[in-house]
Amino acid sequence: MSKSDRHKNRRDQIRGRENKKTKGPEIEVPKAIVQEAVAALKKGQTILYPTDTIYGIGCDATNYEAVEKIYEIKERDPSKSLLILVDSFPMLDQYIEEVPEMAWEVLKVNKDPLTIIYDRPKSVAENLIASDNSLAIRVTNDPLCRAIIRGLRKPIVSTSANISGQPSPVHFEDISEELKERIDHIVDLPLPAKNVKPSAIMKISNNGVIKVIRK
Repeated sequence: MSKSDRHKNRRDQIRGRENKKTKGPEIEVPKAIVQEAVAALKKGQTILYPTDTIYGIGCDATNYEAVEKIYEIKERDPSKSLLILVDSFPMLDQYIEEVPEMAWEVLKVNKDPLTIIYDRPKSVAENLIASDNSLAIRVTNDPLCRAIIRGLRKPIVSTSANISGQPSPVHFEDISEELKERIDHIVDLPLPAKNVKPSAIMKISNNGVIKVIRK
């Protein structure tokens, strides 16, 4: 077996299964809350929801107009790209032309929320893609986020629930009323207390360059 074949076999093993080291407990989330969030996303609406890190604003990551709404809600410069959440390794593979071998290795051993910036994304809204043709994606293990993504059968946008330049909210009461009024649907669940901070961010390019952007 050639070296490339060995790499392909190992990569396929990682793609096809959940990461046992990072998979969170299967906490039951209210079906009605998930169904309402999914229904809103399917209509092209925005949601405010607790993520695996902090409170976030989200939408269907394949819906250009919905992504535009998020930029408007946050008063965010469109040149500053957003990140998306996927529920599994196989879903990640659907939205990147070629996930680097090193990224698979990092994902396999990673224990904490980690956002990785990849080259050459595909099948997402064009206004999510950065000028260098990259996209930030996190494989989430949060039960609520996973349930919403699985209900939608698409990735969702995740960006901090604040107007650009303002502090990221740690508690629901920290979210400004002005922002809440701009959101189409609010997911009424508390934020899990264990991670209450933004994720680490790193860029893993197809040319082998790795850059830590936020620890």
